Amino acid sequence: MNVYYKFAPNVFLAKCTEKHEKGEVIDVTTRRGKENESIVFNLMFERDGFYYYSIVRADGFNVQEWAKQRAERRLEWAASAERKSTDYYNRSNKDADFLSLGEPIKVGHHSERRHRKAIDDAWNNMGKSVAMGEKASEHERVAEYWKARANTINLSMPESIDFYEHKLEVAKEYHEGVKSGKYPRSHSYTLTYAKKDVNEAKKNYDLAVRLWGE
Repeated sequence: MNVYYKFAPNVFLAKCTEKHEKGEVIDVTTRRGKENESIVFNLMFERDGFYYYSIVRADGFNVQEWAKQRAERRLEWAASAERKSTDYYNRSNKDADFLSLGEPIKVGHHSERRHRKAIDDAWNNMGKSVAMGEKASEHERVAEYWKARANTINLSMPESIDFYEHKLEVAKEYHEGVKSGKYPRSHSYTLTYAKKDVNEAKKNYDLAVRLWGE
């Protein structure tokens, strides 16, 4: 059986008991027993009789699709909360015509219970309407976050080779520019940080090539 193995942030390999060829489609099982058809890319290493391969889902599901689904789900929740907010608001105004008269509660009168109930219902339903409106706003805020994440590229995707190659080129150009004086040094560690960015970009690019390159 092939199972998932956490290799790096955002990257899971297929831990396999048998060897596989690049491009082969295999089933990889999650901890919960779900099988996902996956396409084999590169053999990353061998250990204790197991073979560890970089893979992608055969159905195309990746971090971008996951983010899109999260955004869509939050928007559905926001719409539901907004509907409930409107419903509670309408309920709070059920006795608006009567309450707008400003009549005092007639203690001991047969109308006292109805009058108090109308006030309590209006207050409670308005509170629920506000709470649901706030919940809808929060769901919309989170949905916007996930919509932005839908364009994310990371090391779990073959596209990361081009992505990190570009980032490496940009980091190198900036580093050289800081050294030459083309770009100003805003503080004493500007050159150090620029070099650190180059090293980080190089590490990610090399790993992307190892995962997904020919």
